[in-house]
Amino acid sequence: MSKLRLVFSLPFLFSSVVWSGYLESDQDVLIPQEWAHVDRVGPTEELELTFALKQQNVHLLEEKLRLVSDPDSVQYGKHLSLEEVASLVRPSDLTEKVVHRWLQSHGITNCLTVRTQDFLQCTMTAETAERLLPGSRFHRYMRDGHYLVRSSAPYSVPDDVHHHLDFVGGLHRLPPKGLDLSKKQKSKAGFHLGVTPAVLRTRYNLTSADVGSVQNNSQAVAQFLEQYYHPADLAEFMAMFGGGFQHRSEVDRVVGTQGGGKAGIEASLDVEYIMSTGANISTWVFTNPGRHESQEPFLLWMILLSNMTDLPWVHTISYGDDEDSLSAAYMTRINTEFMKAGIRGISLLFASGDSGAGCRHLGKENTFRPSFPASSPYVTTVGGTSFKNPYKVTYEVTDSISGGGFSNIFKMPDYQTTAVNSYLKTVAASLPPKSYFNTSGRAYPDMAALSDNYWVVSNRVPVPWVSGTSASTPVVGGMLSLINDQRFMKGLPALGFLNPRLYKLNGKALFDVTEGCHYGCLDEQVQGQGFCAAPSWDPVTGWGTPNYPALLAVLLSD
Repeated sequence: MSKLRLVFSLPFLFSSVVWSGYLESDQDVLIPQEWAHVDRVGPTEELELTFALKQQNVHLLEEKLRLVSDPDSVQYGKHLSLEEVASLVRPSDLTEKVVHRWLQSHGITNCLTVRTQDFLQCTMTAETAERLLPGSRFHRYMRDGHYLVRSSAPYSVPDDVHHHLDFVGGLHRLPPKGLDLSKKQKSKAGFHLGVTPAVLRTRYNLTSADVGSVQNNSQAVAQFLEQYYHPADLAEFMAMFGGGFQHRSEVDRVVGTQGGGKAGIEASLDVEYIMSTGANISTWVFTNPGRHESQEPFLLWMILLSNMTDLPWVHTISYGDDEDSLSAAYMTRINTEFMKAGIRGISLLFASGDSGAGCRHLGKENTFRPSFPASSPYVTTVGGTSFKNPYKVTYEVTDSISGGGFSNIFKMPDYQTTAVNSYLKTVAASLPPKSYFNTSGRAYPDMAALSDNYWVVSNRVPVPWVSGTSASTPVVGGMLSLINDQRFMKGLPALGFLNPRLYKLNGKALFDVTEGCHYGCLDEQVQGQGFCAAPSWDPVTGWGTPNYPALLAVLLSD
C-alpha cells in the first residue's frame, strides 16, 4: 500500500498569528490511572502526528450514502469508487494551502497524504510539535508493558488554521483497556454446551453448502490494542471445529505488522469465527501497522481505508470507547470516514460493547454511558445473546453484558425512528428514568448474535468460556459475507451500509429476542439494570439474531 508523499514548497504568508481556542477540548487532558507516567519526551525525539483536514461536501456525501443504501431508491447499490469519493470530499484548495503553509513555516516537510487528500501524517521532533501546537507537552506513558507518547495538556492552533482542521491525532486519545473476554469463566464452571462453529450453524440454520464460492468476495477483521492472531492457532481451530463444511485455514492477507509473542484471545476469536461462519471466503487481517509510540491504531486503520482502492466488502471490529472520553469533533470526523466506506459498498460492523448500558458517575447523579463507534449512525452495531438453556441449542435471551443504549452526541437517524419510538412507547412504564439516557439519540445495537461461552484456540490451546460481543460481531459479519457471495453470483452489488435496509425489514428474517435485561448503574434508582429486551427492536439485542436462509432470501432481492 503506497501513500502519496508531499514536499511542501509554498511560501509562508502569515505576518501575524492570532491563536484560537482549543481545537478539540478546553479541558486538561485526563490520563487514566492505568497509564503510568514514565518520562518527559526529549526535544529531539521523533513523533508522528495526523492532521485531519476539513472536507468538502459532507452533507452531500451523507445524502448520497442514504440513496445508495435505501432499497426503495433508484440509486440503491450504485456505490462510488474511491476516486469518486475523493473528488467529492477532498479539502478545498484554500484548506490545503493554509495547512501546508502552516506546517512548512515550522520546518515540517516530511508528510504523507492519502488518495482522498483529507489526512496528512507528518513526522517531526517533539520540540517542533510543541512549537506548532502551543500548550501541548509530550510525555511517555506505560500500561501492561506497552508504551505510548501523548500530550498531557490541550493544544491550540492559529485562527487561520483552526477552520481548516477537524483535529490533530497523536496527542490525546489513549487506547481503551482491552476486555477480559473470559471474565465469566468462574460462573460458568461445570459442563456446558459451549459455542462452536457447528453450534452456530445449527442455531442460525446454515448448512454445509453455505460457504463462499466467488473470487471477488472478501472479508476482514481489524485488530488494535497489541492484539495478534497466530496462523498455527487458526489451522488448529479449523482442524478441530471445521470438519463439517468447506473452509480455509489461512488468512489471505495481513495489512500491517503482526507482532511477536503470544496470540491474543480477542484476535484469535475474531479471525476464527469470521472464517468459520463466512467460510471459504478470502479473509484479511488489519493489524497495528509499524508501531510508533505517538500513533493511534484505530485512526491509522481509518486512514488505510481512505488510501486503498481494493478493500474487503465486510469489516468487523471489536473496539470501542466511552463517548464522553472522546471529543465531538473527533467522533464527527470518524463518522464521515464511516460514510466514505459505506458509499463505496463496504459494510462496517462494530461490537456494541460488554458493559450493558454502562454507567457514568456525575457527582450525586448517574447516567448510562454509551460507547463509540457503537453509537455511530453509519455503522451496523452488533449486540449479544445467550442460549435460554445453556446445555442445548435453544432459543436465545439477552446476554446481560450486551452493550446498548442511546447516543448523547448523535441524533437518531431517520431509518430507525419508527422502530425506536415504538419501543419507547411500548415499554414506557418499565423504562429507566429519562435522566439516564437521551431518548432522541442514535439507538443501538442494530442486531445481535450469540456472545456467550465460545471455544477459541489461542497459543495452540483450546480455550472455553470466551464471551463478549467481540464474538457475536464476526459471526454476523461472516453471514453478511455469505450473502454478498450469493449477491455477486446474481450480478448484484455488495450490501454496503446495511442499516436502512435492515430497519425496513421490520424484523423479518431475524429471531426476535424478547427476554432478559442488561447491566446498568448499580444504584437505588435502577439497581444495576439497564434496558430490557422486548418484541421487535430493543436497545439490548436490536432486531434480534439472524435466521440465515430467511435473511439470505430477503437480501437477495435487488
